[in-house]
Amino acid sequence: MEFIKKTLEEEKGELTALEQEVVTSIQEQETVSRDIHREFEGRLTFGQRMADRLATYGGSWKFILTFLGILFCWIIINTVLLMRKPFDPFPFILLNLVLSCLAAFQAPVIMMSQNRQDAKDRLRSEHDYRVNLKAELEIRYLHQKLDHFLKKEWQTLLAIQEVQIDLMNELSGKGTGKKSS
Repeated sequence: MEFIKKTLEEEKGELTALEQEVVTSIQEQETVSRDIHREFEGRLTFGQRMADRLATYGGSWKFILTFLGILFCWIIINTVLLMRKPFDPFPFILLNLVLSCLAAFQAPVIMMSQNRQDAKDRLRSEHDYRVNLKAELEIRYLHQKLDHFLKKEWQTLLAIQEVQIDLMNELSGKGTGKKSS
């Protein structure tokens, strides 16, 4: 844990609360990943959920085609069927008023939905940073352990090799001593 804390402090200076949380999760061997979508959706109010549904419907082909159908029917009814006394004659002033009101309500609903999507994206990016930071720190820690293990193995191999050289020297000394006797 000291290695991880020291590494983070060397790279970033003082640890933020998020980084401290990651270090603690490594120390306690906890997972930091969680279902952001479920967590975010659980905090939405009824009005926010309704605004999201309206924004989803308002940006769909179903809405566009339905709206085109209503406009087409409105124009046909007022120009062909009600030639004598249309309720909204040719410049279609009432239709323009309805369209303006629809746009006036639709724009804020879409903006509310986009603001919530931005908040969700920020939460998701913070979560991704937390998970990536933990993975990076654990990989670094594993590299350090592996390097330490390899260093010990090299030292052990070097000691074994020295023993083997000493044994070979002894054997070669005994072999030359036998030939001279």
